[in-house]
Amino acid sequence: MMQYRRLGTTGIEVSEIGQGTWGLGGDAYGPVDERTSVAVLERAFAAGVNFFDTSDLYGNGRSELLLAKTFKGRRDRIVIATKGGMLPHRGFHMPQDFSPGHLAGSLEASLRRLQTDYVDVYQLHSPPREVLDRQEVFKLLEDFQRQGKVRTFGISARSPDDALYAVKKYAIAVVQVNFNLLDLRAVDNGLFAAAARKTGIIVRTPLVFGFLSDSLKADQGFAPNDHRANWPPDQRRRWVDARGRFSFLWHKTGRTQIQAALRFILDFEAVSTTIPGMLTCGQVDEDVQASGLAPLSEAEHERIRMIYHENDFYDKSAKQRGRGAQAA
Repeated sequence: MMQYRRLGTTGIEVSEIGQGTWGLGGDAYGPVDERTSVAVLERAFAAGVNFFDTSDLYGNGRSELLLAKTFKGRRDRIVIATKGGMLPHRGFHMPQDFSPGHLAGSLEASLRRLQTDYVDVYQLHSPPREVLDRQEVFKLLEDFQRQGKVRTFGISARSPDDALYAVKKYAIAVVQVNFNLLDLRAVDNGLFAAAARKTGIIVRTPLVFGFLSDSLKADQGFAPNDHRANWPPDQRRRWVDARGRFSFLWHKTGRTQIQAALRFILDFEAVSTTIPGMLTCGQVDEDVQASGLAPLSEAEHERIRMIYHENDFYDKSAKQRGRGAQAA
């Protein structure tokens, strides 16, 4: 059964398993069928998912339109988090615009697509550190809140270090950050400790773009509009090879690989919700069960930390070497 948590001190209650909608936009994980996408959103809602994370960028607004179509007449029963500031792009060169004029226009466009007069959480989409130092940006977000257009605001951080910076400097209400079995930076840098019971933490990439599942192979081919094609082959191989090191979490434990990966994240009290990008009803059925599972044992957590610190699961040069990287 789905469990719910407070989103920091915002007063908003969210399902432990949320729905990330990047893939539903159709330009991140290959093409999608709208009827299937609507069925996935309905299945998630029926299973107790009430938190839906989107962006004006996803499918150039298509994910927001899907949410509006699916939940028309049920707006008060779901929590919507959207983002602004990132501009359309391919590859790892990511143009952005966090000017007040652009953000104001982006929010209004999101509200129109979502067919609502407010969003529950409005996030700056991967802002660089210099944007986090601009007082006028946060003043604008406060204005949005006073106007009733957003219930609360935060950042979808580029890195756990940027998230920690925002939490310490601004006591920001909500941060979205990468965290998974292969990426423990949010624990190691003190973010979870600093945010506990104060800042709502949304965990993205819980399944490492699907590489923690057995469905992806080292030599996997990807559609041109699947962002995973941008990563260098050796990085993809590194992720595929890594998952075997954690088989003790699902071998004869009653958990699937996916459920073990999600349950690991939910074991951290600082986490409010995690947002796998479920693309099929079968994925929904599997993922939501992680909320009702017993926590991993302390011995399992210790072994996870040991494996993580004894290995290097990410090549820091991967984005520079990947397809569509920004020229020097």
